[in-house]
Amino acid sequence: MKKIFIAAALSLAASGAWSSNPVFDGWYADPEGAIFEGKYWIFPTWSDLYEKQTFFDCFSSDNLVDWERHHAILDTARVEWAEKCMWAPAIVEKGGKYYLFFSANDVHEGEIGGIGVAVANKPEGPYRDLLGEPLINDIVNGAQPIDQFVFEDNGVWYMFYGGWGHCNLVRLNDSFTGLEPWPDGTIYREVTPKNYVEGPFMLKRDGKYYFMWSEGGWGGPDYSVAYAIADSPEGPFERIGKILKADPSVATGAGHHSVIQIPGKDEYYIVYHRRPLGDNGRDHRHTCIDRLYFNSDGTIKPVKITKEGVKARPLKK
Repeated sequence: MKKIFIAAALSLAASGAWSSNPVFDGWYADPEGAIFEGKYWIFPTWSDLYEKQTFFDCFSSDNLVDWERHHAILDTARVEWAEKCMWAPAIVEKGGKYYLFFSANDVHEGEIGGIGVAVANKPEGPYRDLLGEPLINDIVNGAQPIDQFVFEDNGVWYMFYGGWGHCNLVRLNDSFTGLEPWPDGTIYREVTPKNYVEGPFMLKRDGKYYFMWSEGGWGGPDYSVAYAIADSPEGPFERIGKILKADPSVATGAGHHSVIQIPGKDEYYIVYHRRPLGDNGRDHRHTCIDRLYFNSDGTIKPVKITKEGVKARPLKK
């Protein structure tokens, strides 16, 4: 049966099939896209009432068109300190293991919650809590500890995070069990650009650092993505403009994204969530993929959000 499925998928890819948007069924938001073990992966938030956000699913694909769901790769039963609001996973591979960074509990001052770390031997888990407590629990520089993104550059592991209109940058130790101080002895650096709300993401291209974030209200039609370009992953980050926003003929509330780069190629796909036109359900968000292109001067072209999605793209080609 497995051989038949693979053959069908390759045939579909060869025929020039398109993914369509959304790329898979269900209400999913805040997607983190990645490539592991020769496959595409998406790790999203389950979009529902806070009390029902108690688990993470992930999805894998050989070609960006056919997606397989892996259910409950991590849930509150395996994280003693987490009760609800499991949000915005970030995923990295290091030393043959997979580390899933996540936030939980919609933490406020004096409460238990924030950013945690889980580990597994496979991208699809199952994951176990690495620390038994949050990696970051406190409100620092006004940033709620949510929406973490982990980025490695020249052997240094950085983590951008923050909600409530503030973004912090920290450095992780090699085991992801704690934070490393900066050379001046501090732990947290605020790097909030103009109009930042949440959802930070970093991409390195041609020696430049592209810092991106979400603007507007997460529940409204003005949700969008903007960016800055810097010479260092530490900034400073001066806002250039928006690259992702609603299209009144396609969808609304397009934001909280990530970017997948095809290994060794200047080819990029933006993975994001958006809301169906005419649907006012607070949690009705679904995951979509479209192409992301650069101008000759290195700036990013505004993304055209589509109903068609992207053309099948096997990684072996």
